[in-house]
Amino acid sequence: MSLIHVVAAAIFDPHGQVLVARRPLHVHQGGLWEFPGGKLEAGETPAYALRRELLEELGIDVVRARPLIQIRHDYPDKSVLLDVWRVDEFSGHPHGREGQPVEWVAPDQLLLRDFPAANQAIISAVRLPSSCLVTPEPADSKQFLHDLERALVAGVRLIQLRANTLGREAYRALAAECVPLVRQYGGAVLLNSEPDLAVELGADGAHLNGRRLREFTLRPLPSELWVSAAAHDAGEVQQARRLGVDFLLIAPVLPTQTHPDAAPLGWAKFSELSRLAGVPVFALGGVGPADAAKAQLHGGQGVAGIRQFWPGRA
Repeated sequence: MSLIHVVAAAIFDPHGQVLVARRPLHVHQGGLWEFPGGKLEAGETPAYALRRELLEELGIDVVRARPLIQIRHDYPDKSVLLDVWRVDEFSGHPHGREGQPVEWVAPDQLLLRDFPAANQAIISAVRLPSSCLVTPEPADSKQFLHDLERALVAGVRLIQLRANTLGREAYRALAAECVPLVRQYGGAVLLNSEPDLAVELGADGAHLNGRRLREFTLRPLPSELWVSAAAHDAGEVQQARRLGVDFLLIAPVLPTQTHPDAAPLGWAKFSELSRLAGVPVFALGGVGPADAAKAQLHGGQGVAGIRQFWPGRA
């Protein structure tokens, strides 16, 4: 089965909305919504093909863009490599030059549209920020909540509530206070606990540590809630794919004080695992906010961490 290389664009306007177009009824996956783009022509680079396609389809010139995610998807009749770029600046007024309907949509509203199956990971990448805070172990719940709010004020919007030293009831009590606090700032919080607790407390999803990743055989939460997982090698990445997780934290990329004895993967291995994942991937371990661009250059969504993201811990 031949592989078709396609470039696609997640085009953002200044209000954070993303542009989508409806596929003509007579083509493959006709009638569904998609992110604009098209096939690479002979001799083209992805960046050149992206600019050509968006000018032809939408009448816009790309000013600033970066790679977002690459996804290989096998349909019954063809295999497609989606090479997706995030476009944050362009000139011109986007319109359907080929007669296709186009609309600006808030990222969370993309879940209400019908897209080809291969686009689901793109939707996740569009909805996710470029950083994820993994919380440190709480010594004092009042101080913990104070520091969490400081992180939210500073702009953190994706949080994994990790508190391995707490028992289930103490963790439930802390999570019950964290969920409304994070929501107050428009953020999302995933519980590093049993997934049923996320449903009980109205959290945004659950994170699967290595043990839970091995134990589950089916995705533990419905599609409207996030499921993330930790992965350290190709076997864990493949298990996460089988479960249908929405994104991964791959670690440790660099040497880390949290796990000083763990051998770091390095950026080349991180890039390899990111391509294998087929979903957004955050680099974890020895990285901070300044490493987000490097993670993206190697196929990642961005970076995750504890020390360099938590107030007073860098």
